Amino acid sequence: MVKLAAKCILAGDPTVGKTALAQMFRTDGALFQKNYTLTTGVDLVVKTVTVPDTMDSVEFFIFDSAGKELFSEMLDKLWEAPNLLCLVYDVTNEQSFQSCAKWLEKARAHSHGVSLPGVLVGNKTDLTGRRTVDAVEARTWALGQGLEYFETSVKEMENFEAPFRCLAKQFLHLYREKVEGIWALV
Repeated sequence: MVKLAAKCILAGDPTVGKTALAQMFRTDGALFQKNYTLTTGVDLVVKTVTVPDTMDSVEFFIFDSAGKELFSEMLDKLWEAPNLLCLVYDVTNEQSFQSCAKWLEKARAHSHGVSLPGVLVGNKTDLTGRRTVDAVEARTWALGQGLEYFETSVKEMENFEAPFRCLAKQFLHLYREKVEGIWALV
């Protein structure tokens, strides 16, 4: 049984639902706050996840970062050397999806050339009549960037745990690859 700790950056434009996603995940779906104040800086969410089909676990240190450029410089130190990335966009906001490329580039710049497993999460799927980002387009872009793709409705408590379970599995896989590489040298 392996217990790992991972630094996960939660990134995306303002009001896409990053904080709601992190809080729902932290509370196992028990907390959906209807009124939010804009995150200024970063909030830290800590939660341990058991990796599916194993007895292993990953303790997530999720850095829920502000989406406004105003706080960008302040966040640079907090973004140093992430292990995982969770990019979030709003399926009703094309610009929030387009901005994911910028957020991904920023996260990869802080990973110093080390592999950065990640997921792209399209949130607010409950707003079906207002959707502007096609799921196939988003999935294609994510896979092209080496990211897994998920859609959620945090408000409706749909699929909010899946991205983090995937990240835990990805991190454990990366860890095992590194351990095997070390053993191969011995």
